[in-house]
Amino acid sequence: MAWVLLIVAGLLEVGWSIGMKFTEGFTRLWPSVFTGLGIVASMVLLAQAAKTLPIGTAYGVWVGIGAAGAAVVGMLVLDEPVTAARIFFVCLLLVAVVGLKATSGH
Repeated sequence: MAWVLLIVAGLLEVGWSIGMKFTEGFTRLWPSVFTGLGIVASMVLLAQAAKTLPIGTAYGVWVGIGAAGAAVVGMLVLDEPVTAARIFFVCLLLVAVVGLKATSGH
């Protein structure tokens, strides 16, 4: 169950990190509210997952999902540059996430 919570927390991190783009420096009310709720929900789920998973693994996976997801959404939805180097490094992030999961002992 901790892994499910952690994956959802990571996906929420993708959502709130992309949401920050739409807050315009937290000057727009509703994007700011939704982004704030996403941050809180993501942190709560991370904290729950960290009760049973090693914190280094939980935090690393959470950050990896968030960073890779934000980069992919940025490229696919926000017209950010799509280069071979960016795709390569997103793949490295995903390999690191899988590696942390595989070596966590859970």
